[in-house]
Amino acid sequence: MRLAAQSRVRRMKKQKQPHRKTGRNTGGNAQAKAAVAAAAPAAHAQPVKVSPSPDAAAGGHSAAARFRSGIRTRAFQSAFLVFLAGVLTVAASLAIPHEFAFFELGYLFTLSIYDLVLAMLGLSVAIGMAERRSDVISIVIAFLGVIAPMLLFFDPIFHAILQSPLGHELFLIAPIAVMLSGVVLWLPGHMRRFAAPIAAAVVGFSLSLFIGLDDFGIGIKEFALAAVIGALWILLVPGLMLRPFSGTWLTIPARIIGSWLMVIAVIVTVSLYVPLAPDAPPLADPSLPDGGVTLDAPALPPLDPAIEEGLIVAPDDFGSPPAEGGIPTPELGDNPLLGGGRNREP
Repeated sequence: MRLAAQSRVRRMKKQKQPHRKTGRNTGGNAQAKAAVAAAAPAAHAQPVKVSPSPDAAAGGHSAAARFRSGIRTRAFQSAFLVFLAGVLTVAASLAIPHEFAFFELGYLFTLSIYDLVLAMLGLSVAIGMAERRSDVISIVIAFLGVIAPMLLFFDPIFHAILQSPLGHELFLIAPIAVMLSGVVLWLPGHMRRFAAPIAAAVVGFSLSLFIGLDDFGIGIKEFALAAVIGALWILLVPGLMLRPFSGTWLTIPARIIGSWLMVIAVIVTVSLYVPLAPDAPPLADPSLPDGGVTLDAPALPPLDPAIEEGLIVAPDDFGSPPAEGGIPTPELGDNPLLGGGRNREP
C-alpha cells in the first residue's frame, strides 16, 4: 500500500512539473510583452538622433578648402600680381598731376570704351571657364589676329571697308561685339570652344576701329601699343584669376553676366536708332507783359565806329544814293547775295 501510494505521488509530481514550467514561461512572456508595450511610447516620444556622416561634414568644407587651395596656386598669384600692377599704374596716372605721355593715353583710351570693356570682360569669364589651355590660346590668337593687321595697315583697310556695304553700318559693330560676348556665356562647353574665338575676333575688329580713328590712321605707335596692351590686360587677367576655381558653380554666374551683356547691347543699339528730341521752347511767364511771350529779334550788325563817334551821319533812308551815305538797293534782276550789280557796270 505504501509503495502504491509513493508511486502515485511521484506520478503526480511528474505531471505537475511541466505545468509549472509552462506557467513560468507564460509569465515570462507576459512580462516581456509588458516591457515592450511600456518601451514603445518612450521610443515614439524620443526621436533618434543621427550624427552627421564624415562625407557630409567634408562636403560642407569643400568650397572653403577649394578656395584656399586656389589662392595658393602659382597661377592665381601670378595673375593677381599682374592685376595689381595694372590697377596701380592706372591709379598713378590719374592721381599724379603731370602731362600724359602717349602710352598713358593709350591704355586710358581703352578703359574709356565702356561697351568694349564689358565685352572683353565677358570673354575673360569664358577664358576662366575654358576646359583646356588650347581654348584660351585660340581666343587670344583670334583677338590679336584681327587687331594686328588692322593697326598695321589701317588706312587702306578702312578705305576698303568704307567702300563696302559694311561702311554704312560700322556703328553697329560695338553692340554686336557686346551681344556675342554675352551669347558665348550661355552656350555649353563644346559650343563655346568655337564661338568664343569668333566673338573675340569681332571685339578685336571693333577695338581696332576705335584706336585707328582716334589716332588718325595709327600715327603714334606708342598710343596704339599701349591701347592693345590694356585690352589684353582686361581680356586675360580676370579669366586667369578665375581658372584655379573653375567648376560647375561658375555656370549660373556666367549666364547672369551674359544676360546683362545682351541687355546692354540691345539698349545701346536702340539708343543709336532713336533720334534725340529737340530742345523745347521756354514756357511763358504770366507775370511778365504780353504773357511772357517774347520774340527773338533778328541780330543787327554792329554800327560803324565812325557813326558812333559822330564823324558820319547815319543814313535815314536805305534807298538813298551811296554818295549821301545810304545803302544801295538791288535793281530788278540783280542778286542781293552778291551785293547787287550782277549786270551793273563798274
